[in-house]
Amino acid sequence: MRQDSKVYVGLDTSKLKISVAVAEEGRDGEVRFIGDIDSAPEVVERLVTKLAKRHGELAFCYEAGPTGYGLHRQITRLGHECIVVAPSLIPKRPGERVKTNRRDALTLAKLYRAGELTAVWVPDPGHEAVRELVRVREAAMEDLRRTRQHLQSFLLRHGRVFTGRDVWTRAHTRWLCEQSFEHPAQYLVLAEYRQAIENAEIRLKRLTEQVTEVAASWSMAPVIAAYQALRGVAFLTAVTFVAEIGDVRRFDNPRQLMAYLGLVPSENSTGERTRRGSITKAGNSRARRVLIEGAWTYRFPARMSRLLQERQTGLTKTVTDIAWKAQVRLCSRYRKLMAHGKRQSVVTVAIAREMAAFLWAIGREVEPHAT
Repeated sequence: MRQDSKVYVGLDTSKLKISVAVAEEGRDGEVRFIGDIDSAPEVVERLVTKLAKRHGELAFCYEAGPTGYGLHRQITRLGHECIVVAPSLIPKRPGERVKTNRRDALTLAKLYRAGELTAVWVPDPGHEAVRELVRVREAAMEDLRRTRQHLQSFLLRHGRVFTGRDVWTRAHTRWLCEQSFEHPAQYLVLAEYRQAIENAEIRLKRLTEQVTEVAASWSMAPVIAAYQALRGVAFLTAVTFVAEIGDVRRFDNPRQLMAYLGLVPSENSTGERTRRGSITKAGNSRARRVLIEGAWTYRFPARMSRLLQERQTGLTKTVTDIAWKAQVRLCSRYRKLMAHGKRQSVVTVAIAREMAAFLWAIGREVEPHAT
């Protein structure tokens, strides 16, 4: 084989081993399975060095998954091309019913050679660390919600329903303290649930403070501040969006961002028939969720609240103009869609889709700090 040839290397990764296959360039290039290697970094480096001696150019690929981006960073540091592949976009034959590590590695190598794989964005180590912190805070918030639901279910089983205005307030806490039960074990259950809720609240507060502290010194801090000029995008929404999406300037136009977030309608059209369905829900679900939550604020008329004015302090006129234009348009669009009889959930998703476009416009106007 020529020493200056290019080969495509498919890696099927797992916790303990990596299955390796190579595909020589050209339509009729040989595709062969090399074998399984240990996933330890020193073993991977030996494999890369060995392949580099035999071939002029190497291009590696592997599926995104629980093994993370460490393998990508190691291979790129060694001076070779490497992409992390979106698993949901890998072409699959409907009739294939056998899946093994060997087959997956061979398939990756062949599809990479054919240009049929879609690469995901790989964050730098600092960005990945902030994203992990934001995600663990989200997990703490979900734990608190689940723990509160356990207590509510326990009380409902015994016919105890709080009739006040809002739960988890001081009035609700006083009401919990006044509850009495026939069996001593039930007092223990109530006490354990309340203690679990208190611990979850302390954990969530601690993580929220840590996210605030880390985000202040992050390279994306100017972008987070600029996003908060938009109505419905407070600090936690902005930091979640930036942590999950990164720099929106990697998208050529807002439609690409909308599609990445899964906020565009699915379609099944053929011939003269055009049929569109619900949104695709592809891409990043966390970023999509915070946008949909923020879109609910546009059901009220457009106005500059005191809190929004405080968030816009120190921002450029270009950014604030985009934010006001977004608020006027989206509040009007919300009313018009509701007046046409659209379901509120459908209207909210439509507003979230346009919010993504305005976030893209703001992100194009702000430069992150140099790292």
